[in-house]
Amino acid sequence: MQEVKVKKPKAVPPQVKFQAALEAIKGEKSLVELARIYNVHPNTILKWKAELMERGATLFSNETQEKELEKKIRDLEQLIGKKEVEIALLKKPNLRFA
Repeated sequence: MQEVKVKKPKAVPPQVKFQAALEAIKGEKSLVELARIYNVHPNTILKWKAELMERGATLFSNETQEKELEKKIRDLEQLIGKKEVEIALLKKPNLRFA
């Protein structure tokens, strides 16, 4: 039996996605032209454009950045707590590995 190879989607850097979406918004080139330039399907360009249009306003919102930073802080505090517990357990003499 022959193995079927599944193509993995190409990893496109965020800067390239942004540039393609911006060009699509400008409308100077067709979707097909942009798809050929960026070597992706035209629907991918449409998806990037829609995402930019939907989330573009949040780029200027301090509230969104603040929430993201608060979440990072919570995650890091939680990680520190876990590491402290691990250290405490490893310091107990009866739990050491031989």
